[in-house]
Amino acid sequence: MFDILLQIDSTKVATELLSQKSENVWGVLAKGGLLMIPLLSLLVVAIFFFIERWITISKAAKIEDNFMSIIRDNIVSGNVTAARNLAKNTNNPVAKVIDKGMQRIGKPIDAIEKSMDNVGVLEMYKLEKNLSIISIIARIAPLFGFLGTIIGMLALFKGIAATSEYTPNTIADGIYIKMITSATGLIIGILAYLAHSFLQAQIARIENKIDAASAEFVDILQEPTR
Repeated sequence: MFDILLQIDSTKVATELLSQKSENVWGVLAKGGLLMIPLLSLLVVAIFFFIERWITISKAAKIEDNFMSIIRDNIVSGNVTAARNLAKNTNNPVAKVIDKGMQRIGKPIDAIEKSMDNVGVLEMYKLEKNLSIISIIARIAPLFGFLGTIIGMLALFKGIAATSEYTPNTIADGIYIKMITSATGLIIGILAYLAHSFLQAQIARIENKIDAASAEFVDILQEPTR
């Protein structure tokens, strides 16, 4: 019985602490002033586009390990139609680049490589779409934070000059509150920068896959047919 009561009391204490912590966080953020609204809006926009780009990039990165092996076997055996059907039915940047190369079979190798490069550039553009928004947020969020701090400090110093009621404690508390926007802006900027860098790294992996597949396809074209 004692153990049960102890567990209930512990649960209540933990719940109260979490509630107080949550209230304290929101209370501190609310003290940041009106500029906290655009800052939090920037955070929401960054999260939205990160999730949207992450879903798109994850889908683009999925391709069967034996994709190029099947393409090689079909082309070497002279069954280009089967190879093209496989590429068309695979919704992937690598498959689209290879399909473009197969459309140019019979033309000089340079022309084939140029066509595949053009498609590769277009696919990279599609993957990087909206990525610049996250990059912009990473740059401007800290600026919004600094702006909020500067405006708050100007108001604080104006109040100090107008009255003698301020004490070192109240001044320090005022400065602490005005620094909230700077801290929030920096945190949002860092998170957006990390998100942008992560997505760029994933896109670079897909670009490497495209380059490797393109080089392998050119090698396939130079192999003798069976």
